[in-house]
Amino acid sequence: MPEQQHLVLIGLMAAGKSVVGRQLAARLRLPYVDTDQLVVAEHGPIPEIFARHDESFFRRAEARAVAGALASPVWSVISLGGGAVLDSGTAKLLAQATVVFLDTDLATVLPRISRTAHRPLLAGDPAARWTALAEVRRPIYESLADIVIDSRGLSVAEVVERITAALAEGEH
Repeated sequence: MPEQQHLVLIGLMAAGKSVVGRQLAARLRLPYVDTDQLVVAEHGPIPEIFARHDESFFRRAEARAVAGALASPVWSVISLGGGAVLDSGTAKLLAQATVVFLDTDLATVLPRISRTAHRPLLAGDPAARWTALAEVRRPIYESLADIVIDSRGLSVAEVVERITAALAEGEH
């Protein structure tokens, strides 16, 4: 595994970054940081941030949270919100980390995004909105990733196993 580099999980909404991140951190015996949770702790629930302010306010808060997590001297597993990579400063900071892109498809995430109301960017038609975001963001995730894990049809444990195997083999 890389020395003194954070392990950062990126990917689309509902790709499983948080649940995989927690289990991966436990497996590697590292602290776990969810940057969305850092934003929520400081500003309140994400839907309320969007309602009170706007997406640009959220993105600025998110960029600060990501920068703070990546600046920590404690090597950690860090999950980023789906749109965090859109910030150019965040994208540059990720060069100092080992970045894992959890790739997935609509069929995998549809049950997750259909039963939740806490994703403001998916309001209205979650499937169509998710698909549109995927078209724009997938190339960005791919360009930033050191490791790409296709998580379609895999359990969380299988995704964690594939990440740890890739790290052990130096596939990044």
